[in-house]
Amino acid sequence: MRKEKIVVLSGAGMSAESGISTFRDANGLWEQHDIMEVASIEGWRKNPSLVLNFYNQRRQQLKTVEPNLAHYALVELEKKYEVHIVTQNVDDLHERAGSSSIVHLHGELRKVRSSEYEHLIYHWEDDLNQGDLCEKGTQLRPHIVWFGEMVPKITEGARLVGDCDHLIIIGTSMQVYPAAGLVDYAPSRAPIYYVDPKPSLDTRHYPEVKIIAEKATTGVRKLVDQLLA
Repeated sequence: MRKEKIVVLSGAGMSAESGISTFRDANGLWEQHDIMEVASIEGWRKNPSLVLNFYNQRRQQLKTVEPNLAHYALVELEKKYEVHIVTQNVDDLHERAGSSSIVHLHGELRKVRSSEYEHLIYHWEDDLNQGDLCEKGTQLRPHIVWFGEMVPKITEGARLVGDCDHLIIIGTSMQVYPAAGLVDYAPSRAPIYYVDPKPSLDTRHYPEVKIIAEKATTGVRKLVDQLLA
């Protein structure tokens, strides 16, 4: 018997309660850095050392945090549903909680890649420094999709959303494109749930959205209990 398919779109609010800061809470600053200095292709070209150091700090911080109750609650949905998570987050908390199908739209902190050969991607746990090279001899960079770059996984995300039976949006402002446009691929028959303490989705355009105006840990728990009932 076919399981109904749930697609989850998760953003920074999903991981905030694990202790991972979000730049949108700090007026465009991320750990006291202007976001364009550390998360744009222009910033990388201008000051690669600053960018490498910034992501080294993020990678080390990731080792000190754990998945929260919202991450674990989503895993429970797999008892009854086929669940795919399409996340804007670059942490690995969904993986560590036990979710089995995850698409990272904006890259992954624990991976690096060649600055010239995008297909050369490596698992990376420690600091990344200038002089660390790929097998073809070019500088390695964080495996992160920066402002000004294409989002190669967006097609896969759109395909998953387009074939879902339920769409769940958690902890994202739905303001950053192209990720924000994924909601428009949802089939008209699919109910959409939006869990966020400050929901910003325009309900005039999406009147069918069921809003749960709570933080992820409590709102996701309520929704999962409802879907498993």
